[in-house]
Amino acid sequence: MTLINALFKGKKPRCSLSREKVSLQTLKRLIPIRNLGEEKLQAFALEKQTEVLAAGETLFELDSPTDAAIYLLQGVVTLADKNGKRQNIDADSAEARFPLCSGTKHAASAVAKSDISYLRVSHKIMSINDAINHEELVIAEELKNNRLLQLFSQYFINETVEVPSLPNVAIRLRKALQKDIGVAEAVKIIQLDPVISAKLIEVANCPLYLTLNPAKSCFDAVNRIGLNGARNLVVSFSLKQIFKNQAPAIKNYLDRLWRDSLNLSCLCYVLAQESGQQNPEEALLAGLVCDIGAIPFLNFVANLPAEYHDNEEIEQALPAVKGVVGATVLKNWHFADEFIDVALHANDWYRNDSKELSLTDIVVLARLHRQISQQKSGGLPPITSIPAASKLKNIALSPENSLHILHDAKHKINDALAAFSG
Repeated sequence: MTLINALFKGKKPRCSLSREKVSLQTLKRLIPIRNLGEEKLQAFALEKQTEVLAAGETLFELDSPTDAAIYLLQGVVTLADKNGKRQNIDADSAEARFPLCSGTKHAASAVAKSDISYLRVSHKIMSINDAINHEELVIAEELKNNRLLQLFSQYFINETVEVPSLPNVAIRLRKALQKDIGVAEAVKIIQLDPVISAKLIEVANCPLYLTLNPAKSCFDAVNRIGLNGARNLVVSFSLKQIFKNQAPAIKNYLDRLWRDSLNLSCLCYVLAQESGQQNPEEALLAGLVCDIGAIPFLNFVANLPAEYHDNEEIEQALPAVKGVVGATVLKNWHFADEFIDVALHANDWYRNDSKELSLTDIVVLARLHRQISQQKSGGLPPITSIPAASKLKNIALSPENSLHILHDAKHKINDALAAFSG
């Protein structure tokens, strides 16, 4: 008996599943590769085979480097993050439409809970959006009948879409700081707008900048926050004016957009602060401007007769326009390239153009956190699977940990929201 045990020791368990060609139908449900187009998907299906693994076997280990994105096609996998938090992913679930991993290293371990079948996909294919010309407003086939989108597209191509202007105090401060001015000179400019000056003092005294001695003047506030931080906050405060339009057709959209952008930006601040890998004020500003492209479109809608649009057309068009239009707005405002990248890729879970955590990564993570907090996790990728998660150095992420961070930061977020909303 001992001899038999010795013979079988170390032998891998057999898997009941077999390798097979991946079907076109399967590829069409996988995000984001389903966007490749019919011909490319057909070619992909011809050359790719699934792989299999027996129950109990390890698919990948925590912190090990990745060489491909992995999709679960059959069976159940257990993911475990740095904190030991476990999550089962079933191949029949909405989460399985997304890859189990896609960054430069694995942010979780994965063990087959049952016999599984899976598909490896090159990282190059995952960067589908990088090949798109983001200077152009491209209308997807399913939106060709959207009259409103077609009309706006013509105006955008002809460069006749009105781009909102930044308020004067924000422009003056940004220009002045390019000349290496001091705190006193910056304060003189900020105090030209008493409302913004008061808000800066209010934010300097909120839990985001918790200190024993409260800031009593604009000078104290700028000293505490720093010149660059103050510049980013002044621009952020100024943006509220741009989100205003009393036209009945779009007022509710703009109010909702401002509210959502504000919540997202405060979460960006906290994530940047907790990770220590990005400037918190820049992250806050990135969260505020990531959907700025919706504003020229909504202002365009406000100037049209009511019969030219309906709510369904507006809702369909917004995701299609805000990236490219947002990049145009931020270029017009002379924002740095990293902010333009945020506008273009803030909705791309699989954006992965840098080894270090970028502003875009912060916004993508914050957006996913926010949707988890709103209990919209069905149909979203596991948070440990997106490239941005693998770049975090000081935070381990899982669905439970995401909510934990949100809970811990709630008082900070509420105070920041109060300062911006007032």
